Amino acid sequence: ISFHRCLQYLIFVAPNYLSSDCLFSFSLHFSMHLIQVDSVQRWMEDLKLMTDCECMCILQSKPISTEEDAQSELILSSQHSPYDSLQLLLKRAWIISTELTRIAQKLEKNRWQRVHSMTVRVNCHVRSMINEYNSFTRNSSEEMHQFEKLLIEKCSEFTAVTERCIQTEDEQTLQSMKSCINETLTTVAQYFGQLIELALTYEIQNLVRQINSSDNIYITESSTIGLFSLTQEGAQLCRIIAKEGGVVALFKICRQDCFRCLYPQTLRTLASICCVEEGIHQLEKVDGILCLADILTDRTHSEATRAEAAAVIAQITSPHLTFTQHLSSFLENMEEIVTALVKLCQEASTGEVFLLASAALANITFFDTMACEMLLHLNAMKILLAACADKQIVDTPYSRDQVVTILANMSVLDQCASEIIQGNGVQLLMEMLFERSSSGNSAEVTACERVQQKSAVTLARLSRDPEVAHAAIKLSCIPRLIELCRSPAERNNSDSVLVACLAALRRLAVMSPDGLEDSDFQQLVKPRLVDSFLLCTNMEESFV
Repeated sequence: ISFHRCLQYLIFVAPNYLSSDCLFSFSLHFSMHLIQVDSVQRWMEDLKLMTDCECMCILQSKPISTEEDAQSELILSSQHSPYDSLQLLLKRAWIISTELTRIAQKLEKNRWQRVHSMTVRVNCHVRSMINEYNSFTRNSSEEMHQFEKLLIEKCSEFTAVTERCIQTEDEQTLQSMKSCINETLTTVAQYFGQLIELALTYEIQNLVRQINSSDNIYITESSTIGLFSLTQEGAQLCRIIAKEGGVVALFKICRQDCFRCLYPQTLRTLASICCVEEGIHQLEKVDGILCLADILTDRTHSEATRAEAAAVIAQITSPHLTFTQHLSSFLENMEEIVTALVKLCQEASTGEVFLLASAALANITFFDTMACEMLLHLNAMKILLAACADKQIVDTPYSRDQVVTILANMSVLDQCASEIIQGNGVQLLMEMLFERSSSGNSAEVTACERVQQKSAVTLARLSRDPEVAHAAIKLSCIPRLIELCRSPAERNNSDSVLVACLAALRRLAVMSPDGLEDSDFQQLVKPRLVDSFLLCTNMEESFV
């Protein structure tokens, strides 16, 4: 699965979980994407931006070229695209923010010499960043210039203050200056953050303006890619994009047939922006749900386009977002959307397409209770169970996580039991109790835990039907549930899996008490649930 797809999974697929029967909660906070690359590669990239601090300090970043050289330098810099200037700005910003953090750490340890040398380096980087950015952007606002001036002045003051610290050895004097340095550092960080936000806002405005004003497919594509790259840098930039009309501009693309080839990239960008409340509000204002429904139900669109539309649906209905419950237009179009998503699951040609469509359906089952009845009416249970038999389509724990989420939420319906029996669903749930990660990747291991837990919860819910309970007992579910309870390694030490397995075991034990040994019954079934839980986790409670 590609990087952006893994990222989308972590943002809006991974947080799926059961409402009343589970203890799982998930939140994802990530900073700049630059941090996520290989450390050696990161160092090699940073080398290109490093400068000799002493020379820079003496020259104060003033150019020493002749006027002719300066003119040629302008011509060279004009060859850079807005995307290049954005990337350079972000890299410089990352270096400076890292240096400021390190200065604070060294200051805590009273490493005055290091504090001063790092302050000089920050001063150099700030000046270089401003000069480089201004060489790319010729029409900066007066407000921008004002912040640049304030930041440079404060950096110079910061350098002067730290220089005085290395010229004295009196500990009392140094400690009295520490608060002053802390205050100056805080002001530098504040000015720096405001300048970066202002610069990024200006660049975002340019990208949005290009999308709104251009009919050229290449300019529109370049601007869309630029916006997408910014969405990967964190929630704050997504808020700025939404505020500056990015969602409106992107839906404008999705409503023009001449830009059909750009729909997948555009929808991918929209899915990223809608991880924040401002993005979803803007989507609601421009009737974005209706546009997505039209794309999903239009069979003339490519599978890739409909899959990306499903990704947007999955994002805006994510259970971990508390501000999606007011999407009134979604309820109006829900039947059309659910029908189209079920069809997409049924006809998916790749595992990635199935993952996105099933993730959207899984989230919708949390979003509105009517969705489960719709899915039952559309024979979704049969379609999903059939898809699980195709290892080319349901090929990862992430996909199985979505399927078992849908089954768990549908299992509250009485009619669901017969569908499970007919589709050999009990066998599938039994197999899911053995879900293990093949790679050892932490995200995959966590997904496997969710699959185990949800399959146990589904079994517990469905076992109120005697036919399902007897089928589960016949398939030796009880021994596997006991193993999961007693062996922490089998459940990857997951407490949520343990609770679900204990609940399922107690439900099945009612139907078949002879299926348990006396020790299992006495320890796992007869006591209160919390006592069995503590026994299995070997917890020693301490009241301090």
